[in-house]
Amino acid sequence: MNYLTVENISKAYGERVLFENLSFGINKDQKIAFVAKNGTGKTSILNIVAGLDTPDSGQVISRKGIHIAYLAQESNFDVNLTVEETIFSTENNILPIIHQYEKALQNPNDSENYQKAFELMERHNAWDFETQYKQILSKLKLNDLHQKVSSLSGGQKKRLSLAIILINKPDLLILDEPTNHLDLEMIEWLEDFFKKEKITLFMVTHDRYFLERVCNEIIELDNGQLYKYKGNYSYYLQNKEERKELEAVNLGKAKSLYKKELDWMRRQPKARTTKSKSRIDDFYEIKERANQRRKEHEVQLEINMERLGSKIVELHKLKKSFGDKKILDGFDYVFKRGERIGIIGKNGTGKSSFLNMLTGGIALDGGKIVVGETVKFGYYTQKGIVIKEGQRVIDVVREFGDYIPLAKGRKISAGQLLERFLFSRKKQHDFVEKLSGGEQKRLYLCSVLIQNPNFLILDEPTNDLDVVTLNVLENFLLDYPGNLIVVSHDRYFMDKIVDSLFVFRGNGVIENFPGNYSDFRAYEDSKEVDNSLNIKPETNENTQEVKKQKGKLSYNEKREFGQLEVDIEKLQKKKTEIEKQFLNCEINTEDINDKSLELQKIIEDLNTKEERWLELSMKQE
Repeated sequence: MNYLTVENISKAYGERVLFENLSFGINKDQKIAFVAKNGTGKTSILNIVAGLDTPDSGQVISRKGIHIAYLAQESNFDVNLTVEETIFSTENNILPIIHQYEKALQNPNDSENYQKAFELMERHNAWDFETQYKQILSKLKLNDLHQKVSSLSGGQKKRLSLAIILINKPDLLILDEPTNHLDLEMIEWLEDFFKKEKITLFMVTHDRYFLERVCNEIIELDNGQLYKYKGNYSYYLQNKEERKELEAVNLGKAKSLYKKELDWMRRQPKARTTKSKSRIDDFYEIKERANQRRKEHEVQLEINMERLGSKIVELHKLKKSFGDKKILDGFDYVFKRGERIGIIGKNGTGKSSFLNMLTGGIALDGGKIVVGETVKFGYYTQKGIVIKEGQRVIDVVREFGDYIPLAKGRKISAGQLLERFLFSRKKQHDFVEKLSGGEQKRLYLCSVLIQNPNFLILDEPTNDLDVVTLNVLENFLLDYPGNLIVVSHDRYFMDKIVDSLFVFRGNGVIENFPGNYSDFRAYEDSKEVDNSLNIKPETNENTQEVKKQKGKLSYNEKREFGQLEVDIEKLQKKKTEIEKQFLNCEINTEDINDKSLELQKIIEDLNTKEERWLELSMKQE
């Protein structure tokens, strides 16, 4: 059953054309993700489909009687209402019945009023609805229903919008970055909710695990053309590569044919027969196909990082509370060179506050932070770029100089650097406030990286970045030799770039977990399985001895085992790099002795760690 049809829509702002003649349909039970680069009009398309904007040409036709809901980036509520009043003010027949029943419960002496409310709940079968409604509010951490909307944070307002939409169960749900402002626990719950519920979705999201697990179709806008893929994110990636390879083959054939026809045209045939005129007409079509180019520009990230010294950052007995809320309670940690740490935890456990303390933005209640002399922080905050009125894109970069130093003593102009970040010469003179959310994030990322930090701190860097830019950022960070701390709810991103985690449990408790997010999730799930079995420990001494010899690893041993795998992989990579340098004669004669000693040390460390890894792996069998 077709819910909605988009026919030949176009949109432009002045001379800037976002898209032209786009057509697609949305059918019942489809879960569609819309994928495109930043600045190509994703949010504009969502607004048009939702009926909040009109196209310059074309039309959107929706099935009569279907209920469409839109989760936008920004929420628009009456700030004078409470959370509960906002929820009950929506157009839903069941919610007033639940509200009447809950009010009747508050006055048990009025039995007549209670009976009426009870009968209404029975008649409309509102019990299941009430259960799900309360579950949605609980999962999205909207527990204080009497809180005024005016006192809610931006993230809380986004969660309130999402809760209202889920409670009202629309036929078609349009979502613009639904996972922004949700913690990992909420995102995983939302994934399960969408997988179980028969609801039709049309969404823009950068969360690739969310795409993988929820969507069954992907529509991509690429170089002005729409491409449709009937499958999840993995299917899309595979088939996109096949499409690009086919396009390259066809382009090669077109160029070959064009050369042949161009030779014929140059001979200037005198006999203008019908056949030759037809061939001349075909020539111009072949020429257009042969001259087509894919705009495969990618963000090029390159920095001139100062080498880190032996002392990086040391945290000694850190303490911090906000009123009764404890964030840090005697936290100790000494950062090693090249560590890549992800930070996870529920909203409100102090992740961003910890980063601000690390960079001196928030004062500690106790303890001290010692920063090495060579450390240069690069801090990408959630607030994003500070927009100055009348400031153009080029001005943002020129604040750091007309020429920017790169690696190996090279330098490029501010304009050339912006081109590497996909800002064309024309775009560089646009006002910053006119950029899309994703373009502003990309510009902000550029302004952080060109300062050449050797200790990068990224607070939700993936919000509003398109999938293309995300992939490039990931590849850059994989090769980044400095220290890295990332707060992100993007599990795909975290899995790819971090080696260990700080898990913020709340109430000042922070655990250091060796491994990425998927490792942590598997570990947490295994703990839940163990707890659900509820096996009582044996008291027999022989049984205890067997358990000591062949039982599961202790918590500390599991952490050690995970860290050993990370260390072994790093050492093997270093060993391979040095061996390649010897094989390719890339080492100076003076450095041969030093490199030989370094290689010997790596091999010794590798042998020691592999022996310990084998010992622990045999113990857990």
